[in-house]
Amino acid sequence: MNMDCDKKFRNPIRSMKIVRQISDYLCAERGLSIVENPKPSRGSYRDWQDKNEPQSNRDKLQNMIDNNISAGMVFEQFIAAMSAAGCEVKRGKYLSFKIPGAERFIRVKFIGDDYTEQALRERCVGKRPAPKRDNVEAQAEPKTAAYTASQYRPKLLIDIEAKLQKAHSPGFEHYARIYNLKEMARTLIFLKERGIGTYDELNKKIRTMDSEHDGKTMRIKEIETRQKEISELQQNIGTYNKTKDTYNEYRRLKKYQQTKWEKFRNVRHPADVYYDANDADIIHCQAAKKYFDEHGYGKDKKIPTIQSLKEEYAILEKEKRGLYNGYSKQRDDVNALKLARQNVDMFLDDSYEKKLLERSKSHGRDAR
Repeated sequence: MNMDCDKKFRNPIRSMKIVRQISDYLCAERGLSIVENPKPSRGSYRDWQDKNEPQSNRDKLQNMIDNNISAGMVFEQFIAAMSAAGCEVKRGKYLSFKIPGAERFIRVKFIGDDYTEQALRERCVGKRPAPKRDNVEAQAEPKTAAYTASQYRPKLLIDIEAKLQKAHSPGFEHYARIYNLKEMARTLIFLKERGIGTYDELNKKIRTMDSEHDGKTMRIKEIETRQKEISELQQNIGTYNKTKDTYNEYRRLKKYQQTKWEKFRNVRHPADVYYDANDADIIHCQAAKKYFDEHGYGKDKKIPTIQSLKEEYAILEKEKRGLYNGYSKQRDDVNALKLARQNVDMFLDDSYEKKLLERSKSHGRDAR
């Protein structure tokens, strides 16, 4: 109720969102800060502000470790990935890292129980899940909260005709018209800042960015496929090197010819006895040899060394991180341009405006 207690307070659906939009718009006009993409929370504004403070070096190191480690990789691959990401590594009694821009090395045992060397090795083989952290995706530099035109992203216009078909509300129709006009003006400014002046230029820009984004996506998939092949090859090379001596001894014993007396006395063949004692190593070695044969490694194609595979993996990882740098922003820019085109299509739709005009006239006649 109002101060005079003569009118009923009405709280329609979406009222909170409307009030938030009006508040953000007024704050942006006067250069005040706004909360972008607010999420439901029981905390206070101070709690939200504390979460957006710059990260410490330990938090940054935890983020780098989480971004470079994954289940199924060899621990040496993780070390190579950290080096490729620009982190200095010190191997000794304790594993230590120094992130770019830091002055000192940090021992992993001091940044959490989930980040000790033993815990990292367990995460590599999949025995330990990744820790859940609240601020994993936080950036090194906090975003500015002040609203600027370059940070603006188009918002979809309100389909007034569709909303009014459900329930007629003159107040909502008035608000929606003003909202659409302001949002369309912002959309045109957004396109002008990007050098887009015509509808054809907008379509051409979207096609170009879509093509670049798809090319990056395809290359990232190729790199990840090759990295998976490298990991499998490293695993089989390691298995073969550990078990080849046992397998060769088994093959040598198989050539032994038993005497008639041994056959008459049912003496077990030495190869069978040796197999029972070393069956696991023999089976693993045979599986590794089968993998090499299926992938063409043998006389014509030499099996690469572990070191060369590590170097190739690190190069691919560096290239993948370069492709991921700006990948999300490019995708968001493409989606923003598509949303802007959708707004332009709706705003320039003559049949849409005619329907609204006819509806307003019919409501005017009904009122009389």
